[in-house]
Amino acid sequence: MMTCMIVDDEPLAREAIQSLVSKVKDLHLLGSFSSANAAAAYLADNSVDLIFLDIQMPGTNGIDFAKTIPSNSLVIFTTAFSEFALDSYEVDALDYLIKPVRFDRFKKAVEKAISHFKLLAADQFGSNIERIAADYFFVRADRRTFKIYFKDIFFIQGLKDYVVLHTGEKKIITAMNIKTIHDQLPSTLFVRTSKSYIINVRHIDSFDNNTVFIQENEIPIGDVYRNYFFEEFVIKKMIGRGQF
Repeated sequence: MMTCMIVDDEPLAREAIQSLVSKVKDLHLLGSFSSANAAAAYLADNSVDLIFLDIQMPGTNGIDFAKTIPSNSLVIFTTAFSEFALDSYEVDALDYLIKPVRFDRFKKAVEKAISHFKLLAADQFGSNIERIAADYFFVRADRRTFKIYFKDIFFIQGLKDYVVLHTGEKKIITAMNIKTIHDQLPSTLFVRTSKSYIINVRHIDSFDNNTVFIQENEIPIGDVYRNYFFEEFVIKKMIGRGQF
């Protein structure tokens, strides 16, 4: 079971998230806090697996608070404003929920968190890339060494001190900085689209100015990485006229 906490300055919003949490048997609520300062005081003496965090709050906002959260705590933002979505991924947020939060959307985010939580727990001894070859590499995870072909990687997600390799068959988590793995991947195949994501361009289904779609996954395109993505991987391969 995952432990969780709620941080939101609005009482009704806290009650709404608390009601959603009560419907998920795999979640155990440890506390509900009206400010980042109160939550930080609690975290100084306690650990929590998952934090449901508002963004716009008096004093320290959710984005700044997320930068101080321990690496073993996952974050799901809950906010009434969609324009903060890209900022949330820059601080390694797991998901971004728009208020009022529907239960089906909440449950999907929690399932993602549980999946990541299990991967993190399995990787208690840490791991890293062992060797890079022409079209594959070896990576240590969960006390084993896996052979991963570049072509099988759909995208890579940075999650605090870990990266998650999303392939067509499984997810593999390894203790590594996302910049470290990006520097070792072939630049003709992989491109970083934000602080937290690297994609395999061969698996792109579609995209717009802010998002890349790979199967059912929506990968954000950050401002810092947008020009390089479009200039190097889109415009050069565009047939006919297009505008972004």
